[in-house]
This record gives sequence, structure tokens and C-alpha cells, in this order.
Amino acid sequence: MRISSNTIFANNVNLLNQQQTQLAQTQQQIASGLRLTNAAVDPIAYTQAMSVTQSTAINNQQSASGTAALNSVSLEESTLQGVTSLLQSVRTTVISAGNGSLNASDRATLATTLGGQLQELIGLANSKDASGSYMFSGFQSQTAPFAATSAGVSYFGDNGQSMLQVGSGRQIAVNDNGANVFMRIKNGNGTFVTQSATANTGSGIVDIGSIVNPATLTGNNYNISIGAGGTSYSVINTTTGLPVAGQTAQPYVSGQAIAFDGMQLVIHGAPAAGDSFTVAPSTNQSMFTTISNLVTALNAPVAGTSLANSLNAGLGNIDNALNNVLNTQTSLGLRINEINALQVTGSSTGLQLQQTLSTLQDTNVTLAISNLTLQQTILQSAQKSFVQVANLSMFTYM
Repeated sequence: MRISSNTIFANNVNLLNQQQTQLAQTQQQIASGLRLTNAAVDPIAYTQAMSVTQSTAINNQQSASGTAALNSVSLEESTLQGVTSLLQSVRTTVISAGNGSLNASDRATLATTLGGQLQELIGLANSKDASGSYMFSGFQSQTAPFAATSAGVSYFGDNGQSMLQVGSGRQIAVNDNGANVFMRIKNGNGTFVTQSATANTGSGIVDIGSIVNPATLTGNNYNISIGAGGTSYSVINTTTGLPVAGQTAQPYVSGQAIAFDGMQLVIHGAPAAGDSFTVAPSTNQSMFTTISNLVTALNAPVAGTSLANSLNAGLGNIDNALNNVLNTQTSLGLRINEINALQVTGSSTGLQLQQTLSTLQDTNVTLAISNLTLQQTILQSAQKSFVQVANLSMFTYM
């Protein structure tokens, strides 16, 4: 079989082109530092590299979300530290107001102080985050959550809680709505609330009470009435209208516990005949209402033990507000710890992904330079051979 000169030339040109392409590809790998300059180099490795790149992008996004979440949660925690300090200051003011040597002018000054603290509390509750969104509005981030109305301080946010994806399958809350933090605070001892009747003329002061047997709690309303001479008391379940068994015409002793239906309370002092004290299930009372009630009590004329009972009740409700803020801060602390842990995990994952991607796509410079030298030698040999083959023609000898 005869091979034409055209075929010889074409085969040699194709071979030279292939070798030059390989040489150029190796030079590009060395210059760019990337072995996978295109999918044809290593289709399997290229597909794996694309998957790792996508995983890296997701991990980076979660890391960025984690940083944003950490900033938001830390800012809220800092704001609530301010709320805690303010409530502690309010508590100190209320304790000062219980000094029996104060006159009406002194109490009015303390009421003014509490009024200023109330406005400061509203300002903290309307705090904004770094992006200018209201921190405690739930999903209504562009609406100021709290405002003074004719009915007192009202909440205009919602019950929403924004979430951010900070890890694989893990979302974390980056805010707490103001209703839970500032409004939904149980008054009294959290189960029931005691109160002295405003018409009382004696010196009886009732404490906030406690639970002695949760299984026998009824959730009903009660009235404790003081008998003749202020030496006895009777308890009536005002929900059912019936006297409480064993609690009729009982001897009254100042400081001695009065226990019934799973509850107990203590009345100190000397209540007068006809004085009464009520027990009712606890309800939600905002910290704004608690401070506002204290302002009202300090501005009102002192009648009997009304002020002392109001201050005692107010102190109990301030403590409840402090506990509610503390619970929220505890939740924030747990979230901060979790975000930090996820950030460490994400950083480790990111490093592993980078190492995997580097293994798949980065150029082994030593090997590539060796290949480049070999390819250059092969190309030069091929070029010399082609020159010699091209000279094998009868016309050369004519």
C-alpha cells in the first residue's frame, strides 16, 4: 500500500498540533495554578470540584448568617442589660419610697423619678439594630413597638421571631418580640395575686403569698375578711360563693400564715374589723403598667396602708419583670454560645472543603514542570522528525 505525501504531511501536522495543545495546556496549568483548566482535563474531578465549590458557597453563606445572627443577638443582650439596670434602679426608688418619714412632696419627687425611668424604659424597648430595624417589633421591624396611649403603653409589633440559617439544618432566632419581653409578665407571685382593699382602715399589709400544694390549686378568686375586733378572719371562695372549709372565724395573728386550697399568705399588722384582702389568679401585666401604677400610688394621698400595700405589690411585680428579662438573657446567652460553636464548626468545615478543592483542582507544580519538560522534548523531537520525513522525496535527489 502506498502512502501519499499529503497523508504523511497531514498526520505529522496533526501530531504536532496535539503535542503543542498539550504543551500549551501544561503551561496554562503552571501559570494559573489550576490543574482543571476545563472539564475535559479530568471530567470526574471537575464534577467533584463543582460539588465542593457549591458546598463551600453554602458554608460561607451560613458563616455570614452566623456572624449577622451573633451581632443581632449580642446587641439585644446588651440592650436587655440596660433594661435590667434600669429595673434595678426602679426597685431602689420604690424601696426608698417606703420610708415612713417621707412627706407628700418627697413622694411626688420620687414619682417624677419613676416617670422619667418609665420613659427611659420605653426608649430601650424601642431600640433599633445596626440596620435601623426595631429590635422588639417581631416581624414588624419598621414599626415602633411601643407607644404611650390613653390606655397606657401599648404594643404595636407582632409575635414574630426572625430566624437565620446558621448551620446545616439549624436555624436560630435573632430577636425576641416585645410582647414576650415587656408585656406578658405574670403579676403577683406568678400564680396568684394578693391585694388589700382600698377601703381598709387598719394597718394590715399582705405579702405576695406562695404555693404550698400545686395539686389543690383551684384558680378561683377569694376574699379574706377581718372579723369584729380585728381578731379573726374568714375566707370565702368568691367564684363559687361558698366559705372555704376550715377557714371561717379563724383567729388572726399578725405574721401567721393563712393557708387554703394549696396557697398561703401572710398578713402583717393590725387590720381593722371589716377590712378585706383578695386573692385572684395572676394575669399578664406589663412592666410599663407596673411602673405606672407605682407612680399613681406615690402621687395619691396616703390612706391607711394603701401605699405600703401598693409598694409591696409593685416590688413583687418589678422582681417578676427582672426575672422575665433574666430568662430572656439566659436564652440569648445560650444562642450566642451555640452560634459561636457553629462558627467554629463552619470554619473547620470550610478549611476541609478548601483542602479537598485544592487536591482536586490545584496544579502539582513539580509534576507539571516535569511534564512540560518532557512535552517540550517530545515536541522538538517530533519537529525534527517531521523535517527529515519531509525531505524524503525523489525531487531531493534530482
